[in-house]
Amino acid sequence: MANRLVAVWRGDPRIWRRGLVVAALAVLLALVMAAHAHIPNRFGNLGSLTETFLPWLGLGVPVLLLLAVVRRSASALIAVLLPAIVWLNLFGGLLSDKAAGGGDLMVATHNVNADNADPAGTARSVAASGADVVALEELRASAVPTYEEALASTYRYHSVQGTVGVWSKYPLSDIAPVDIKLGWTRAMRATVTTPAGPVAVYVAHLPSVRVKLEAGFTARQRDTSADALGEAIAGEPLERVVLLGDLNGTMNDRALNAVTSQMRSTQGAAGSGFGFSWPASFPMARIDQIMVKGVEPMKSWTLPETGSDHLPVAARVRLATES
Repeated sequence: MANRLVAVWRGDPRIWRRGLVVAALAVLLALVMAAHAHIPNRFGNLGSLTETFLPWLGLGVPVLLLLAVVRRSASALIAVLLPAIVWLNLFGGLLSDKAAGGGDLMVATHNVNADNADPAGTARSVAASGADVVALEELRASAVPTYEEALASTYRYHSVQGTVGVWSKYPLSDIAPVDIKLGWTRAMRATVTTPAGPVAVYVAHLPSVRVKLEAGFTARQRDTSADALGEAIAGEPLERVVLLGDLNGTMNDRALNAVTSQMRSTQGAAGSGFGFSWPASFPMARIDQIMVKGVEPMKSWTLPETGSDHLPVAARVRLATES
């Protein structure tokens, strides 16, 4: 069958002239992925919007491949190689399982959703993961006592600052809100005194973004808050830093450079796959992040769905230095 198909194509005099539109679309797709950092944000933050869903542009490759086959176009088939190569260069490393054994601290973070109908069940689900440190975001004031009660038996130490909180099996100190230029508290910092020494833990919930026909990708406040968070982390005196939270942006989004340029994603370094966390019903983007500095990621993964519209994410890291 394959030999017959090759013979038919070889004898077709229009094999190179057909499918030029498909070939042009393939080249365009490759350019968008390869030059995403140059797509301007001046118009509706189009660059950040593209970068948020950048991995999904790879779905265009099999579609274009099918069109090239249907059109019996050698030009289109060759052109489709371009976006395929670019996508693999950008994301191929995420397809392998980079998880390793070991680690002496497990952390988890979860945007629990202010409208969560089962906060106690959500809290118990996250605690069942075995995490040593848990960060929760989007805490409704009226639900905080429920979370505190549900987590009290597992976590001896905790602090809630505004709408974010941290629960820990190890002592907390130097607890303070972090100003991310919102006018109310959606970020905090605490020192966790682990058996391997102190670790600075930041919990943050950056402002939400919206996609609107009349305004595009509205993310200006998110971007301002990301810059403020990055500045706070850059000034952190402790060597070992862990950031947990809903950043409403992916590692590809240039608007988070103030944070991502100085920290490593545990998913990128020690995860398997993309680790998409939102929306929980059909995850399309990883906007819930665990990032580290001065700490070695060992494993990173998503936790089972709860009553929230986000999936919890977790990671194991190594704090102790090898002798």
